[in-house]
Amino acid sequence: MYALYRTLHYARNLWPYYVAITIFSTLMALTSLAIPFIIKAATDLMVNVVQGQPADYQLGLLLALALLAADVANTLFTNWGGYYGDVMSARLKKQLSERYYHHLLSLPQSYFDKELTGTIINRLNRTIFEVTNFMNMFANNFFQMILMIILTLGIVLFYSWEIALLLFIVYPLFLWLTALTSKKWQAYQDQKNHNVDIASGRFAEVIAQIKVVKSFIQETLELKHFERRYQRTVDITYKQSKQWHDMDILRRLVLNIIFFFIFGFIFWQTLARRFSIGEMFLLVQLVNMMRLPIFSMSFIVDNTQRAIAGCKDYFAVMELKPAISDKSHAPALTVSRGEITYDSVDFAYSEGDPVLHGISFTIKPGEKLALVGESGEGKTTLTNLLLRMYEPSSGTISIDGINIQSVRQHSLRQNIAVVFQDPALFSGTIRENIAYARPHASERDVIAAAKAANAHDFISRLEKGYDSQIGERGLKLSGGQKQRLAIARAILKDAPILILDEATSSLDSRAEQQVQEALDRLMQGRTTLIIAHRLSTIAHVDTIVTLKRGTIDEIGSPAKLATTNGIYAQLLQLQMGTSEDAKKKLKSFEIAS
Repeated sequence: MYALYRTLHYARNLWPYYVAITIFSTLMALTSLAIPFIIKAATDLMVNVVQGQPADYQLGLLLALALLAADVANTLFTNWGGYYGDVMSARLKKQLSERYYHHLLSLPQSYFDKELTGTIINRLNRTIFEVTNFMNMFANNFFQMILMIILTLGIVLFYSWEIALLLFIVYPLFLWLTALTSKKWQAYQDQKNHNVDIASGRFAEVIAQIKVVKSFIQETLELKHFERRYQRTVDITYKQSKQWHDMDILRRLVLNIIFFFIFGFIFWQTLARRFSIGEMFLLVQLVNMMRLPIFSMSFIVDNTQRAIAGCKDYFAVMELKPAISDKSHAPALTVSRGEITYDSVDFAYSEGDPVLHGISFTIKPGEKLALVGESGEGKTTLTNLLLRMYEPSSGTISIDGINIQSVRQHSLRQNIAVVFQDPALFSGTIRENIAYARPHASERDVIAAAKAANAHDFISRLEKGYDSQIGERGLKLSGGQKQRLAIARAILKDAPILILDEATSSLDSRAEQQVQEALDRLMQGRTTLIIAHRLSTIAHVDTIVTLKRGTIDEIGSPAKLATTNGIYAQLLQLQMGTSEDAKKKLKSFEIAS
């Protein structure tokens, strides 16, 4: 219940809606309670007529009009209260979604490395669905039910303390019997949520890589994975539902027996002339009004438990603390020269599994430095450390002599442009993707960046030009076109430091030439850190750093390292070879042959 309380606490600013719902719930309860009293008066009137008293037609008409008025008022109050409940639920959904999204954006890259995208999304969707369902029920039913119970018990107590006592016993007894199944139900629900999260995560992966699935003809395999996870939820539901409904039968049988004694007592006391016929009808209606919410409580408890299960997943994420945070009053980074220094940097993704050891090198202002090493040696990790996606286990990384851990992350990343191997475009227009680096950039600046990236010509040939929709991840564009848009985005950012995960290796010759020309323009005057995929690119850098077993093997210019018989010299020799072994070795270094 604590997780649910925290969720409601998040919505404390919605108190005007709570007040409105409370007012309408009170009015609904009062109009609902007025109806049995009107029927009591009408019953007494009819009994008097049967007993020989004169018929009072005026009173009969007034009672009929009073019944109509109570019904109409109840209809209006129910719908007005429901309206405020719906709006409150929608606003709560907005707040929970925004907080979750804001918190996710503050979490480090390591969190997203371990979680499936579909799982992250599914947790939010499940929480929002279950909690807003609960809030709708709470707003439109729960408070009214509680108020009705209190008021009805008070009225019944006025006529018979015995009946009131029996009714009062029903509620704690029902809640106790419900609590006996609640803990086990929650455990089953956690298992179901876990399987659904995994299935949803895989689903998102498959949709994102549908071409891979189709090209390897693995649709059947993926469907089986999906079906297996959901079948587990069905298997768990058999146990969960059987346990719940077996206990619900027990609960209801206990209540059936209690209500048997209540109705029997009312009829017996009426026969004994303690109650009039009208009072008997009144008490029977009031007891039935009490009976309905008790039997509906299974549904309410079920909704509440689902909301609690959803809240637990939500707050499990919300309680995660960002592993990387700015120091109090950290200044903004101002890059004057663009010199980058790695000083004795160690790093491990998990304790006991080191990736980098004692990495030390300097990139002078305006220089181009290439990282070379086999796959998994830490080339991408070094660039992620510069962006503070991760923190070094030890050692420091500094820009112009300033430790990047001492400045605000926002200002650090503002001074670094990145061109990824995967262009990483978003659905939307070409203009929006280029301007992602600077959303308020002028049309002139966007076009200038596109021209510098050799992208303007192909954009102009499109029917809608810069307003053309590119599809999810740029699926409507070729590889070379996507890369040039990514380069235009980096050019528009105009940052003094550039990280380049060169992506020309998978392009055809013409596309590669156009992309390379754009990259050459982008690198001019910028300190550039390159993860190279072609030896032709490496040959034109100022410095090469080769990595072996997570440490630096060599540092030097291309000309110097070509003569040392080290990794770079070996790669040059391998590129001259045509054997499969040579191609395989080059591939292990992520170098295109």
